[in-house]
Order: sequence, then C-alpha cells, then structure tokens
Amino acid sequence: MRAKEERLKSLVLQGPVPKHIAIIMDGNRRYAQDDGKTPIEGHLSGRDKLEDVLEWCVDLGIKILTVYAFSTENFNRSELEVQALMKLFEENFLKIATDERIHKNRIRVTVLGRKEILPEKLRDAIEQAETNSRNYDEYFFNIAVAYGGREELISAIKNIVGDSLEGKVDVEDIDETLVSSYLYTADFPDPDLVLRTSGEVRISNFLLWQLAYSELYFTDIYWPGLTFTEFLKAVRSYQLRKRRYGE
Repeated sequence: MRAKEERLKSLVLQGPVPKHIAIIMDGNRRYAQDDGKTPIEGHLSGRDKLEDVLEWCVDLGIKILTVYAFSTENFNRSELEVQALMKLFEENFLKIATDERIHKNRIRVTVLGRKEILPEKLRDAIEQAETNSRNYDEYFFNIAVAYGGREELISAIKNIVGDSLEGKVDVEDIDETLVSSYLYTADFPDPDLVLRTSGEVRISNFLLWQLAYSELYFTDIYWPGLTFTEFLKAVRSYQLRKRRYGE
C-alpha cells in the first residue's frame, strides 16, 4: 500500500495541484458509533485527522485549506454535545496558537463565521490563534465555525445596502467582485476543489457563493478514517477534469 501511495503522490505532484481545497468534514459520530465509541470520541478523532490533512496540504503545496467545522444548524444538537464541542474548539485554537508547525510553515489561521455568538472563552482562543499567525502568508488555514452559507450572503447583502445608503457603494457598481469582497472569504480565491466525506452528496449550506465553479469530490469514507491515498485520489480527480467555467 505504501508503494502505491508513493506512486500516486508522485503522479499528483507532476500535475497542477489545486490552490484552494475546501472540505466538508462529515462522519465523526458515525465513525465513533461503528467503533463502539461516544460521539465526543469521534470528534476527537476528527480533530486528529484535521491535523493530518493540514500536513498533507503543506506536503503537496496546496496553499489554502478551508474546512467546515461547525455550522449554525449544529447548534440544534444536544446541549451536552454542543458544550463539549465548544470546549474542544477552545482547546484546539489554544493549541494552534502555539503549534510549532503553524509557525514553521507560516500558516495564517482565520475563522469564518458568526464569532459573536460563540462562548467568550472560545472567542478569546480564536483571537489568540488568529493574532499569533496574522503576519504569515505562506499557507492559509480557514476554519468555518458557527458558519452558514445563507447567513453569510444575508450579512453581505445587508452590509452592501448599508454602504449604498451611506453613499459608499453605487448600485451600478454591484457585481460579482464587489459581492465577493463582502464575504468572510474576501481575502481568498474561490475553492478549486471541494471534498466531502461520509457518503453524503450535498454541500449543506457551505460556501454557497464561492462554490459556483468548484470541482466536487465525494467519498464514502467517514472523516476520521480519511487516508492520504483517498486524499490523493481527490486531488488526482481534480487534475483529470477540464474546468470550463461555463464556456
């Protein structure tokens, strides 16, 4: 298996790798259930996998990784699970703030979403991770927390209307570029490739505007079980496609 993986990696590195990969990390709870573990243990396994994937991106030269960690709809889960996840996120961002791999590889960390509705301690941890990496520009790690694609668009519309009423934006100047500049992802190009795990074939309110021309890759593997080989297959699938952008 190792030899096959190395051959696939070599093949991938011969072609253009995507600049920006977005991932819908799905299947933590089902992965845990199949292994006789608790949902929280599944989320812990998912966290460990994310560290692996970030290293894979650096290894392949993929400059931007955006992951869907927690949606606004996820707040509807049980209070116990939500509280446990908030605590896990807090610990993770504090760890990221001092992780030598972040600083060695000059990875800028950005959180996308409605940070104002998150617990105060989590917001403080996020601020620390973002502040400690804000001057880095080699790689970019975006984590969507308390995020919803429709909410993002509504927020952008409200801000554009507000700026228009104040005379900062002329209605005739509203185009795709201007709308994109009001989104959470204003500083980043749209994803080239979107990977979703767990066998679900939908985008679940994730980056609705930004995914207009992204290539999609779905795998049946639960997120914590994602292998480097499967990740390479996703990238190779992207390389073999012809992106026409409607032409």
